[in-house]
Amino acid sequence: MDIILAFKALIMGLVEGFTEFLPISSTGHLILAGSLLNFTTEKAKVFDIAIQAGAILAVMWEYRARIGAVLGGLASDARQQKFALNLVVAFLPAAVLGLLFNKAIKAHLFAPVPVALAFIVGALVILWAERRHKTIPAATRIETVDDMTVIDALKVGCAQAFALIPGTSRSGATIIGGMLFGLSRKAATEFSFFLAIPTLLAATFYSVLKERAMLSSADLPLFGIGGVAAFVSAFLCVRWLLRYISTHDFTAFAWYRIAFGLMILATGYFEWIVWAE
Repeated sequence: MDIILAFKALIMGLVEGFTEFLPISSTGHLILAGSLLNFTTEKAKVFDIAIQAGAILAVMWEYRARIGAVLGGLASDARQQKFALNLVVAFLPAAVLGLLFNKAIKAHLFAPVPVALAFIVGALVILWAERRHKTIPAATRIETVDDMTVIDALKVGCAQAFALIPGTSRSGATIIGGMLFGLSRKAATEFSFFLAIPTLLAATFYSVLKERAMLSSADLPLFGIGGVAAFVSAFLCVRWLLRYISTHDFTAFAWYRIAFGLMILATGYFEWIVWAE
């Protein structure tokens, strides 16, 4: 295996894992990292989606007890049945819209400038949501994921659909959307983690199945490196984020998004970096 290609796979896997569950857009970072590394082929795009499975396995391991309880209680436990139904309902909006508009989104929005603009707009939404959360604390009415209704889940699912726009951030859309709809910061974050499991696994299987003709067994080591790197970095990130939100809000991530977005626009405008489309 080409050592340079393996190094690129490692870097991309780390970027995926460290950004997937933070409100800063893993897709946006992967597009930009791929541009810098000249890792922008059609196969590379499949790779970017496939290694999400590694990040998801990290969440599944972190929440293995709850996942086991849900699977074991589907036949008889009303609490677990309600939770599973909420995940299905929240999953549907992005799944349906993704199938309908995936090709158009990839053709027009998977590029540095649209990603940079989405970074900045998303940051402004986070700042507004955090200010609202502090000034109207009574708006928080759901403390745990088990307190959510099907309507609450549908609202969060609709918020997740905005993440089809690269640079928006799936986790950012679901967490901030959840907070705007009355979830506590902890409940919104945990539901975002759980919702990522069906969402990203479905995206991974769909992408790999659709593009299977361009893949071969020779690609397995490359995908393995990226997947393992994504698993390890995502596991560390999830553990850190759960501790972070107990004493902090998401304002710092908003300012990071603004700085990062402006940096992309500035480097592109002054041609300091030639961003690949």
